[in-house]
Amino acid sequence: MDIHADSPVSDLQPTLTRLRAAWQAQRPDYSQRRADLQRLRETLKRRLDEMATTIAADFGHRSLHESRIADGMTVLNEIDHLLKHLRRWMKPRRVGVGWRAWPARAEIRAEPVGVVGVIAPWNYPVNLALIPLATAIAAGNHVYLKPSEHTPRTTEFLRSLLAEVFPADRVAVASGGAEIASVFAGLPFDHLVFTGSTAVGRKVMAAAAPNLTPVTLELGGKSPALVCDDYPIELAAARLATGKWFNGGQTCIAPDYVLVSAHRRDALVEALRTQVRERYGDLGNATDYTRIINNGQFARLSGYLDDARTRGVPVLPLADVHDAEQRLFAPTLVLDPGDDAAVMQDEIFGPILPIRSVPSLDAAIDYVNAHDRPLALYPFSHDKATIERILGRTLAGGITVNDTVLHFTINDLPFGGIGPSGMGAYHGRAGFDAFSKALPILWQTRRAGSDFLKPPYSKVQRFIDFIVR
Repeated sequence: MDIHADSPVSDLQPTLTRLRAAWQAQRPDYSQRRADLQRLRETLKRRLDEMATTIAADFGHRSLHESRIADGMTVLNEIDHLLKHLRRWMKPRRVGVGWRAWPARAEIRAEPVGVVGVIAPWNYPVNLALIPLATAIAAGNHVYLKPSEHTPRTTEFLRSLLAEVFPADRVAVASGGAEIASVFAGLPFDHLVFTGSTAVGRKVMAAAAPNLTPVTLELGGKSPALVCDDYPIELAAARLATGKWFNGGQTCIAPDYVLVSAHRRDALVEALRTQVRERYGDLGNATDYTRIINNGQFARLSGYLDDARTRGVPVLPLADVHDAEQRLFAPTLVLDPGDDAAVMQDEIFGPILPIRSVPSLDAAIDYVNAHDRPLALYPFSHDKATIERILGRTLAGGITVNDTVLHFTINDLPFGGIGPSGMGAYHGRAGFDAFSKALPILWQTRRAGSDFLKPPYSKVQRFIDFIVR
């Protein structure tokens, strides 16, 4: 596949201007939005195999099944949800005016905001591009998409896919690296969605600030798992393994570290080792184990292990195969690293899982609360009181109880972070509302009490006394 050249910086503002002019000339109505979503679904469904092989080429090797699930199923599911609820979400909602404003009536309309910018990351390059795009289309907007430069083949796939579905004045795609992304983030969008690291999220927010562009920031952080003493170790290991090693650990809501009682730590280690063996065999021939996206990311992850070893922290690879040339990074545990270890300071975004021993549930909760609020939190316990205790004393962007990552897949659950893990939310109704203006409208009648509210107020003193009682 030929890789498209970077978009010229000089084209970015004119493209946005074109998108906005087309939107202002004809705002998408229900029929157009529905037709657009249906075409997007049909086209993506038809090209799913091409999508999976394209993403695999960008990664060097990526499980085709994981691509179909994470980048295919999620988008199709979200579009189905949008189509099912769109007419109801678009319907004006009557609200009461109170007796003081009677007989006026009031309503709230969900109006599209204009042009939504989407900056998508490389780890789920179709999912995290098309879900916000489809949601913005459902809300009646036009969209300008900037995919990641680290997945150039997938960017060209998206460009081709979207050109097949949308006219050029409704959806446009910009390609390029950091310079393009920086200028893109500074364009005067009507809303901007960014998914990526906290560090880059700060830069995006700063770039958007001069235009007062509203932003939805889906960032990251260190998402903890708390395995309580009553929860079966083998089941916890299985569900942690799914969330951690899916996509080679390159997931923003993957469990970033595990807190467990000291007397259960070694049993959890062995259960995780068993999970790796059962899922991937010798790993070298495992078609369902995804590679690290590029050499820079592989070196960054290797640096975490080197740092841990220099500190005398036990590092346990769970497979014998570790191949830098293929960017095959073995699932690896790091046991009881201190807070000074690099692996406990940064979001890992790879198949390394630190396990820290804690003396009590209170200590685990205190540890979580002593750090930035995470994008996700994973408490494991069959005791409802224990779970409620954790929920009542912590705060995260989202939570899956007794499992990992699955809250992302639920359309009716808003997905978003808090503080350094992000701001705003999308998915389902939350996304539709985020990319709409809740327009309040008051309809006044021919005769109204407000006609009397004018000087000299002494003439209507009794009326004023009545309404301020």
